[in-house]
Amino acid sequence: MIPAAHAVLDLAALNHNLQRVRESAPGAKIMAVIKANGYGHGMVRIAKGLSGVDAFAVARVDEGIRLRYCGIETRIAVLEGFATQEELDLHQQYDLEPIIHAQEQVKMLEACRSGSKLSVWLKLDSGMHRLGFAASEYRSVYQCLSHCNRVKAIAHMTHFANADDLEDPTTPRQIELFRHVTADHEGERSVANSAGVLGWKESHSDWVRPGLMLLGGSPFPGRQGRDFGLRPVMSLRSRILSVKKLLPGDAVGYGGTWVCQKPTLMGVVAAGYGDGYPRHAKTGTPALVNGKRASVIGRISMDMITLDLSACPEAKAGDSVILWGADLPVEEIARYADTISYTLLCGVTQRVRVFEEGFAQSERIPKTNVYPWRKVK
Repeated sequence: MIPAAHAVLDLAALNHNLQRVRESAPGAKIMAVIKANGYGHGMVRIAKGLSGVDAFAVARVDEGIRLRYCGIETRIAVLEGFATQEELDLHQQYDLEPIIHAQEQVKMLEACRSGSKLSVWLKLDSGMHRLGFAASEYRSVYQCLSHCNRVKAIAHMTHFANADDLEDPTTPRQIELFRHVTADHEGERSVANSAGVLGWKESHSDWVRPGLMLLGGSPFPGRQGRDFGLRPVMSLRSRILSVKKLLPGDAVGYGGTWVCQKPTLMGVVAAGYGDGYPRHAKTGTPALVNGKRASVIGRISMDMITLDLSACPEAKAGDSVILWGADLPVEEIARYADTISYTLLCGVTQRVRVFEEGFAQSERIPKTNVYPWRKVK
């Protein structure tokens, strides 16, 4: 059987989106950002599904180690770098490339007398004011790393604060500051994230770092991935558990926040916030039932969602429901839930089994011998 709530990944869409990166930033090397379990899609599956990227970026050292254990030999940058000697040792052991953003890291590298030499990414704080060195100290840090015997190559990077707003003057200021500060230093540059790739051509340099756009999402509020020729990789799906008729005055769900005003056909869907669907999705949030739009009524429960089936009166128990996907952009669901698509994608929980598009019967949960429990006599 197929699990009730499950996700289906379209890896052809993944590589279509990768091609859109190449078209948007021709000539740039691509560092695919696949942190947070590949934005909820499965980090290893996405890494193996991407064809021909030049490097991967993860947030933490354990993510990089997992990729190595799974056979990924491509360059891997660790965006949070290292904070302890143990993490530095692991970078050396697994040939990971740390982002250097604090003086403590420089001191640890200078004190290191053994282990493999590292390629590092020196980060400028150009206005995000989170991680990175101020412009006034960047040159001295670069000089220290240049003379460190544990460093074999230095690249330069920064991160945008407001690139999702194409009218905000912060991004051009960050780009200009980065260019000015790094002008006299050897090494490759990386500035553009997904928003930079799509909206700020002047940010394109030696490397670009797409994340969300590889998965088909738009980094810009009020815009959808398909506005930029992107295709969603994930489709979150479930099925109808039950269909019932409501009468005027019937209250639905916890707190009875939605009260029936006229005879209504209601469907109960086997999914909820326990699967990562947003609990705060408002009444009216769309879902697709057999390809037709239905809308959420009442509160989202841990395991169930209730839908108004007025637009699809033929619906019955067992029918397919798409909660977001190719014909129902995740950005639309995020808008109804007062959040962003990143949150929804990263929030898909462990009990949601993930399949690839066109999965075979053998990939489904077996009908027998699922659990080896002992029979009770």
